Formats: sequence, structure tokens, C-alpha cells
Amino acid sequence: AKGKSARMYPADDVAVAKASRKGTRAATKVRATITPGTVVILLSGRFRGKRAVCLKILDSGLLLVSGPYKVNGIPLKRVNQAYVIATSTKVDVSSVKVPATVNDSYFAQSKSNGTKSEEKFFDNERKAAVVSDQRKADQKSVDAALLKIVAKEPMLKQYLNAKFSLTKNDRPHNMKF
Repeated sequence: AKGKSARMYPADDVAVAKASRKGTRAATKVRATITPGTVVILLSGRFRGKRAVCLKILDSGLLLVSGPYKVNGIPLKRVNQAYVIATSTKVDVSSVKVPATVNDSYFAQSKSNGTKSEEKFFDNERKAAVVSDQRKADQKSVDAALLKIVAKEPMLKQYLNAKFSLTKNDRPHNMKF
């Protein structure tokens, strides 16, 4: 008999705890076209339109890319895969040793003191961000190995240095990247 209600109800409502989903974050799936060694085109930020080499996929699901810095000015940086186009150009980066210290915490911004005074807030003089010696050393070590690989491939240096852009009659859906 559908629609009949229960004949007996419990005296007290028994609260059932909801299952918590905190901390059970699934690992980010990276597109199959993006692998270490893939040349990617950056779509946003300061380096939009520039090509970079994907060095590895970090634990957070972000991509670690580098220009190399000597070729097109892109330093070691984290990029979300949503903001890149993977090209069909691949580079063998197995010989590039990325330091173990280069991970998500390496790129985390330092926490400033929670107390922000009014003077600091209204201080118009912006201090230039200083790149640490550790970052410079890591960049040099990665660039040295990457530049050797780039030098072996014909036209790769010019390709990485060239900016990507679309013009009036370009059809992105028909392009092979």
C-alpha cells in the first residue's frame, strides 16, 4: 500500500551525522596531451601568448613550466592547465633535473604580519619584489639542462621565442597545435 505513513514514530528524533567530505580532495586529472616535455602556450597572466616547456606536474595538479628564461624570459612558474594550450611539440626533458625543493610550497607567498597599520596600507611606495638567490640558482640549473636540449632541436629556440596570436581569418578549431 503506497502512500501509507508509518504507524509508529520514534520518541526522539535521532540525529544522523552527515558524511564529511573535508580533506578528501580527489587528485586533479591532467589532460592526456600535457606531459612533461610538452611545449605549452600560456593563455593568461604576464606571459600570455608565450610558449613554455612543461617540466613536471606538481602534487596540486598545477604544471611546472619554464621558458627557458634565457630564451623567452619565462621563469620557473606554476600554471593551471586550464590556462594553457598543449601543442604537439614535445621535448625530451628526462635529463633535466628539477630540484626536489621545487614544489607547491616553494611557490607559496610568505605570510606577512597580520597587523596592517594604516601607514603601511596607505604607503604609496611599492617595494619591488626581490627574487631570492635560491630561485636564481634553481632557474640557472634547470635552464642549463633545458638549453642543451633546445639547442639540439632545429628551430626550437625560435619557436619558443615566438609569440602566439590569432588574426582575423584564423580558425582556432581547425588549427593543429
